[in-house]
Amino acid sequence: MTDHNTASHSLVNTYLTEVCGIDPSITELVNDCERELAPLFAELDQRTEYHQLRVLHAFQENRISDVHFGWNTGYGYDDAGRDAVERVFANVFQTEKALVRTNIVNGTHAIALGLLGVLRPGDELLYCTGMPYDTLQSVIGCDPARYQPGDGTLRDLGVSFAYVPLAGNQIDLEALAARIRPETKIVAIQRSMGYGWRNNISVNQIEAVCSLVHALGRDDLYVLVDNCYSEFIDEGEPAAAGADLVCGSLIKNPGGGLALSGGYVCGKAALIDRIAFRLTCPGIGAECGLTYGQTRAILQGLFFAPKVTNGAVKGAMLLGEAARRLGYATCPDAKAKRGDIIQAVRFGDPRALEAFCRGIQEAAPIDSFVTPVAAPMPGYDDDVIMAAGAFVQGASIELSADAPMREPYIAYFQGGLTYEHSKYGVMKALDVLKKEGLLRSVE
Repeated sequence: MTDHNTASHSLVNTYLTEVCGIDPSITELVNDCERELAPLFAELDQRTEYHQLRVLHAFQENRISDVHFGWNTGYGYDDAGRDAVERVFANVFQTEKALVRTNIVNGTHAIALGLLGVLRPGDELLYCTGMPYDTLQSVIGCDPARYQPGDGTLRDLGVSFAYVPLAGNQIDLEALAARIRPETKIVAIQRSMGYGWRNNISVNQIEAVCSLVHALGRDDLYVLVDNCYSEFIDEGEPAAAGADLVCGSLIKNPGGGLALSGGYVCGKAALIDRIAFRLTCPGIGAECGLTYGQTRAILQGLFFAPKVTNGAVKGAMLLGEAARRLGYATCPDAKAKRGDIIQAVRFGDPRALEAFCRGIQEAAPIDSFVTPVAAPMPGYDDDVIMAAGAFVQGASIELSADAPMREPYIAYFQGGLTYEHSKYGVMKALDVLKKEGLLRSVE
């Protein structure tokens, strides 16, 4: 380390201690973890450069100009900006067509559009990554405790549901092959762990599923990928691996922290057309729909997304390594190959979980003075605690942590618009745990 770097490092450490009040032992722990992870961070930087070049090329190929930052009124006919955004997304995610709209309210909505737009009465939805997360269970209508007849779930519409459990963090291809039926029309893959405890589903695994499904030679059987939290991390894209539909949220990775709302569904053109009829209505489809001036934010956010996502992944790895050294169970392992921005830490104690979330909230630029409290959330059986002092409400590409208040009290950490902020969030959360006497001993 040069004298200049040493001085800068000392300046940061002094500020953390004297102004931010971080215990020096926490600073030392996190900085040591950072040094340990430096070679892996360098690999991430190379992958980020690749994704940045891909995004840049998509902008250039589609001749994006400031004309595309304007917007129409009324029906939104011939909205050049909206159409340009969708062409860029289709290019980036390597699909024939894309539906990118501000009125797709979250990732669950995007996935629901994909399912409801394609599946018909008598069809079957088959998840090959185990039971999907809580909010998707509400869409499917597969949880008896939450099912309300008449809500318009897949179950109401006569669509059946089944799932194949994972086998040791891997998709069980043999079991999947045995379970596909003539009525199976969508094989769905949830990449992230949700509120579970497993590794991300890699693009290599997605490719294996797609090869298996498409080898059946059926033109009415599709693979849908829930891509939430996973964009710009793996080397490849699900569609290039054979996925027919890919869904996600703009206030996660691909929005780069700038998109104010929205979601996307990318895939085969014929399927996107059917899904657009579900978003609006048959006969209208994607031809209407205002962007409300968001095209600039969506495009600029997408341009920043590879770099922002890179910082979030580094922050997740940093927490994973620090928590491991403190004796907590973590998922995934800090040094494992990453497929999303989520780091899970098992605290086993509701007080520790709440303290961790308070620390994340105190590290936020917005509402740092607010205390997160567990409360009921739509679509979840348990009360959920959420720490998220974000510029965009609910944006999990920004520094955040959340958890259902149930044993074994696992915190799900993600985001950070910059790596430096994510790193500070790790320090602050561990510092709060230490000051409240809830932190395990530092090695």
